[in-house]
Order: sequence, then structure tokens, then C-alpha cells
Amino acid sequence: MTEFWPPLRTDLRGLEPYGAPQIEVPVRLNTNENPFPPSPDLAQAIGSAVAETAASLNRYPDRDAMALREALAGYVAAESGVRFEPVEIWPANGSNEVMAHIFAAYGGSGRTALSFTPTYSMYAQYARDSHTTYVTRPRATDFTIDAAAMRSAIAEVQPDLVVVTSPNNPTGTAMDLDVIEAACEAASGIVVVDEAYAEFRRPGVPSATSLIGAHRNLIVTRTMSKAFALAGARLGYALGSVDVLAGLQIVRLPYHLSAVTQVVARTALHYADELLAQVEALRTERDDLVLWLRDHGLVAPDSDANFVLFGRFADAHRIWQDLLERGVLVRESGPSGWLRVSIGTPQENAAFRDALMDVVTASGMIDIVHQRSDPKE
Repeated sequence: MTEFWPPLRTDLRGLEPYGAPQIEVPVRLNTNENPFPPSPDLAQAIGSAVAETAASLNRYPDRDAMALREALAGYVAAESGVRFEPVEIWPANGSNEVMAHIFAAYGGSGRTALSFTPTYSMYAQYARDSHTTYVTRPRATDFTIDAAAMRSAIAEVQPDLVVVTSPNNPTGTAMDLDVIEAACEAASGIVVVDEAYAEFRRPGVPSATSLIGAHRNLIVTRTMSKAFALAGARLGYALGSVDVLAGLQIVRLPYHLSAVTQVVARTALHYADELLAQVEALRTERDDLVLWLRDHGLVAPDSDANFVLFGRFADAHRIWQDLLERGVLVRESGPSGWLRVSIGTPQENAAFRDALMDVVTASGMIDIVHQRSDPKE
């Protein structure tokens, strides 16, 4: 009998599963969800579509999800101004599964993935699960990456996968297109730009989708969890060349995307204009919050996502705990001394501001580390 029970893989022993705290409090601003639920009209439309689909659930779904891919192509053309053919789009159960497909197809034993910290912590798990070596290099003090740093890191590491996030999680920092082009030109393998928060970018901030036509090694991933308020539906997708996306289809599980998921996503895409109007409201709330945090002595980088990183604190965990005790849940994420808050409804954002000022006042400001030369204030 084995010494360890159950006989888990050696590299997984002692590890905990990924997940943000799910704590029942009045104001939950820790998981970057869209705070606005689907409208009654959209909810009713989804219900009707699912009911119709239910009549054929004895059959497997369209394994290639072609109707959904056509709908996504129309949406991306309207949102980013770049036209893709349905075969240049690959949907899956959230952008998490898309990324798992990418690592399974283009990572693996003897291969290396490069990313830049601070960034989304799940990249390390995708690498671990696919037996891919995961290497990181630090971002600059303002959380950006420039083209020279990108080229230098790729020349040093020689990665098979380069994974960058724009806007970046947890910092909200968008990446200049010249940096992504530098990565595509310098890398011998695949470059992945995770655009989970792309719809929240400020006017004039471009999408990496515009570079795919010129760089066949580029994949851009997106999700409907955030802008479309469909975190519970689990729908993400990749955009890229046909030959690169063909690799993802090799490693997908059979019939990976349910008929229900497909019809829910297609229905929501019909309501894109309504949902993107909510995104505009969240952008305004976000920008107001950044200015408010700076006006109250904290550092908050410019954000192109639906969250804001703020600090710096001598004891960020204490601030997190004090906020929690006041009914507000934010995220301990990113570099030491920082916290991240998702943008909620106007009422939730007001509750966060009140709670934070209460915490700061109670601490006598002793918890704030003043470094006004750090990220934009």
C-alpha cells in the first residue's frame, strides 16, 4: 500500500484549490463580477431559449458551436472593429478552460511559459497542470512592461508560451500594442493576450485583436463573465488563426460546451448594446473611485478594468479584515501592501468608501505607506 493516501500526484500534495473567499457580507467586491444582474427582458429571453433547447437535451450539443462562433464574430467586429471568421474563434467554458486548452496544446513537459508579475495567479496553475515550466519576470514599478523589457525577457527565457494580461489583473494596467508586437516578433512560440476585461478599457485604448492578422502566433482570449454579466454561465473564447486554434480542438474534451451554455451565450449577445451601456456606467464609477482614492491619500494606478488596485498599506491584511468587519469584502491580491476592489453598484461603491474612511480614521493613518512616486496618483 502506498505511503500516501489518496495517491495524489507528488507535485499536488499539500496544495489548496484556487478560489476567492466566498463570504456572505452586505457588500462583496472581491471577484470582479458585474454587479448588475441580467435585465428582466434578458432573463426572460434566456429562460425561453433554454426551455426550447431542453426539448433536445437527449442529444449531444454541436461540438463545434458554430452558431455561437458566428454570433461572437459579429459581436467582436462591432466592439473592436476587427472582423473574424467563425473558424477563427474558439469558445469554451469560461476563459479559464480556453487557457487550459492553450497550455495543454502549446505547453507541456520540456516546454516553458513566460509571464510578468504581478498578474493573474491561475497562470501558474495552468502551467502546473500541464507540466509546463512557469517562469516570471517583474513588471516595472508602475506595473507596465515596455517593448525592450519584453524582448529581453524572451531572449533570456526562450519560452514556448508568452502569457500577458491586458488590462492586467490585479493592477488594471493596459498594454501598449507595440509591446505585444515585440512579443510576437521575438517569440518562437505562441503569444497569448488575456483580454478578460477588454470591454472596460478607456476610450482610445486598443485591443490586441487588431494584431492577429499580422501575427499568426498571437491568441487573444476573452470572456462573457464580466461585461456581459454572465459569470454564472461560464463562456469564454479565443481569437486567433485557424491553424493555431486547431491545436486547441485537439485537446478539448468531447462535447465540452453544453447546448444550454451555447444558447444562453447566443441570447445574451443579442442584448450586447444594453449590456455595454452598463459597462459605460461601471467605467464612470471606476474612474471616480480612482480619483477619490488619490484625493484621500492613497495610491491607485489608472485602471482599464472593472476593478482598482489601491494602497499602499503597512499591513494590508489588517485593512482587509477591518473592512470585512464593516461588511465590505475586497481582495487581497497582487504585491505586498496592496488591495483590490471590484467596481460595484453606486450604493456598494459608497459603502466601500465609507468603510475605508472609517478604517483609515480608526487607524490614525498609521497603516498607509506614503510613496507618492509609485504608480500614478
